Amino acid sequence: MTDSDQFSLISALAGTAYIALIILFILIIIMRRRPVGVSLSWLLLLFALPVAGIILFLMFGTRRLGTKRLRRAEELAPSYAEWIQHLQQVLTPDLRDGQENTHHLNRIYNLTEHTTRIPAIPGNQLMLFHNTADIFSGLIQDIEQAQDSIHLEFYICEAGGLVDDVITALEAAAQRGVTCRVLLDAVGSSSFFRSEAAARLKEAGVKVRASLPVGPIRMLFERMDLRNHRKLVIIDDAIAWTGSQNLADPGLFKQDAGVGQWVDAMVRIEGPAAHVNGAVFHYDWAMETGETIPRYHQPFEYQESFAPNSASLHVLPSGPGIDRANIHMVLLAAIYQSQKELIITTPYLVPDEALVTALCAAALRGVQVTLITPEKNDSRMVHYASRSYYEDLLDAGITIMHFTEGLLHTKCVLVDQETVLFGTVNLDMRSVWLNFELTLIIYDQAFGQHMAALIEEYISRSKKVSIKDWKERRFLEKLRENVAQLLSPLL
Repeated sequence: MTDSDQFSLISALAGTAYIALIILFILIIIMRRRPVGVSLSWLLLLFALPVAGIILFLMFGTRRLGTKRLRRAEELAPSYAEWIQHLQQVLTPDLRDGQENTHHLNRIYNLTEHTTRIPAIPGNQLMLFHNTADIFSGLIQDIEQAQDSIHLEFYICEAGGLVDDVITALEAAAQRGVTCRVLLDAVGSSSFFRSEAAARLKEAGVKVRASLPVGPIRMLFERMDLRNHRKLVIIDDAIAWTGSQNLADPGLFKQDAGVGQWVDAMVRIEGPAAHVNGAVFHYDWAMETGETIPRYHQPFEYQESFAPNSASLHVLPSGPGIDRANIHMVLLAAIYQSQKELIITTPYLVPDEALVTALCAAALRGVQVTLITPEKNDSRMVHYASRSYYEDLLDAGITIMHFTEGLLHTKCVLVDQETVLFGTVNLDMRSVWLNFELTLIIYDQAFGQHMAALIEEYISRSKKVSIKDWKERRFLEKLRENVAQLLSPLL
């Protein structure tokens, strides 16, 4: 066989192997039965950039959590199920009857009760915070008064400014004997782990751990863009804080991004729901460290009576491996339940077809639907992708407001000023399907009115998007937006 024949044979074999590999990945994408938009986006990428498409699919196309995490999840399952069973038992029939009499017509309540095992928890005092200084001073005050334990879990922690005061308070708490644990996302808080502040915490006795660590070897076994997006503080198992605020001073954070200061809100919970939020931290901590927290192996004593004006709420954790469709179904239920008014604030608006259809249907049946998003976004791809949906939403009669005084980061769905979805979930597919998130579903008219008042303040700092002006924007703008939309299922 001549050299030319050998080269031809090798080329033919390489070409056949290449085609077989492409066909294999096409079959893998099809057989995974992902949402149509996601599958088509991966197929488009595979055809347009075959080699790069295969590499990207291996890195980001599957929800690989790693064998260690899967093994720990199996180990934790019995004790977690036992904890939920005990929680259901201590909620006495009288308490359950009270909830059902109040909420039996609430579709979100009924859906959450049937799709999650964690029952709604009555008897909570809620305080809404939206001023950065008040958020940090409130956190520090609770940390300084802690007697037993302090647990922090954040996507982003960045030393400097107001955060340094939190670090100092944690050091002091650990030195006086309070058990302190800090769990931070390995990517979102990567710079913090190398900082002097992290070293100070460890030296003071604070346990600091990375959530979902990354690395070249791990990339072979775990998907790197599955992130822990939760923001959670638990004090003595009696007080909890959660919402959109990362552990970063907005006066310093990403000031070179050209979007202004980030604008956030947090809710402080005092009552039994703090224990449930604490269980979310306990589970995440055990998944990363293998260490269990004794408190969650002890009986939980539920109070028999509550203070006046206490609120009932569901705690809904979501993420890969946790019935990930639940938060998507709850968002849809919230939209379809709305009768008069539906207001959504989100920094990242990249919905799927089901959510777009639900929003348009709500507006067309007479619900006053308002979406509030920042005028400028720290992600250019998300900026363009989100705007590709505007024309359909505006045509349906939905009001879109652009917040002009910074990056509005608060994540909230307000349904008829009575039911509030509040927490860490953005209205994009990354939050719904990929990130580990936490949502409070609050069934309390008083809190709904507080949220409505805050939203009115946001609206006063926003400008309305005109449907006429929007349709007259330049062709290149429309082209960029529509191209970004093709990749939106992958964002």
